[in-house]
Amino acid sequence: MMKRVIIVHGWGGKPDSGWMNWLNKELTAKGLEVIAQRMPNPDFPEINSWVTALSKIVGKPDENTYFIGHSIGCQTILRYLESLDEKIKIGGALFVAGWINLINLETEEEKEVSQPWLEKKINFKKIRSKINKLIAIFSDNDPWVPISDSEIMKKELGAKIIIEKNKGHFIENEIMELPSALKSVLEILKIK
Repeated sequence: MMKRVIIVHGWGGKPDSGWMNWLNKELTAKGLEVIAQRMPNPDFPEINSWVTALSKIVGKPDENTYFIGHSIGCQTILRYLESLDEKIKIGGALFVAGWINLINLETEEEKEVSQPWLEKKINFKKIRSKINKLIAIFSDNDPWVPISDSEIMKKELGAKIIIEKNKGHFIENEIMELPSALKSVLEILKIK
């Protein structure tokens, strides 16, 4: 079976710009099937609509299914995995600026959008049983994702953690290439 890589962009983002577009091209050049679709209403992401959209994009998940998420895209992947039948397992995932908590929310709109994502509990134990390998990349100066979330991902999900220097929130129009992401995906996929 061919390995499939599904990219889930972040809040207000799009899958075809910056480092996500670069990573898509790099993986496609290696002969992988890469799926990167726009999530519904990216400026106002809702758990149900994003998880439903991801479910439709994925179709039938299996151990040849891999995920790459940015920011709220990582939350979407977690909640999608949580919804799967007990027997289903995926190949792995890469999270970039994935979060469990958020800091420095300024506007009422930011608080309103993020509240359900922050308040609805995540079943880490169930999710951990579904992922063969998880790597999570954080930045030491992310204005919204506390570095302490890296410890949660390590402890609760068994993630290998990479801390980048001065990459902020890895916004796709600011970071055009992300070599650590490519290296991580190849490690997860066991491709040289």
